Amino acid sequence: MSESCPLCLHSKSTFYSEDKRRVYYQCELCQLVFVARSQLISLEQEKQIYDSHENDVNDTGYQKFLSRALAPLLPELAEASQGLDFGCGPGPALAKMLTEKGHATALYDIFYYPNTEVLNRQYDFVTCTEVIEHLANPNEVWAQLLNLLKPNGVLVVMTKLVIDQARFKNWHYKNDITHINFFSRATFDYLAQHHGLSLTYYGDDVMLFKQSAIV
Repeated sequence: MSESCPLCLHSKSTFYSEDKRRVYYQCELCQLVFVARSQLISLEQEKQIYDSHENDVNDTGYQKFLSRALAPLLPELAEASQGLDFGCGPGPALAKMLTEKGHATALYDIFYYPNTEVLNRQYDFVTCTEVIEHLANPNEVWAQLLNLLKPNGVLVVMTKLVIDQARFKNWHYKNDITHINFFSRATFDYLAQHHGLSLTYYGDDVMLFKQSAIV
């Protein structure tokens, strides 16, 4: 059985893995690993899980975690840049950290900050930390993220990366039932090439995209 890829919309995928709860496929084109779409939980169930998380904006441990995305972004920004924290969750710590550095950062989250007006303008930077793995429609949201950027804008994505099939079987990251898309370097390389973006990796889970100088 095959499913169309929810990211690049390629029609062919292959079986990748299976556990007690879900079946996972891998796109033959962009290499995204994804949960069978018939096995997704509802938005109501998803929000209940997020409501149980503790994301305090003043939690130093949480801020340290997010600083992995902040550190490579700050040198890319001009003074008093304008940005958007896309999928900021109930505790928008990264936006607070950016604002404290002089970069006004708007908030959007489908559950907690559903003000769609902020999606009708463009920004110097967009952050998307621990979000992209949750999306039922990553193709639409990826296009939206790029459209939110001004020319020469910067997009920072944070998500854990798939290494290989053997390690995926015992990977704790897939056990979160709200995680339904699993990206690898090959997937992000495909997105960068397909959309004419430059891409730099930072550590194991941070990707920084910019418009390529040749565009």
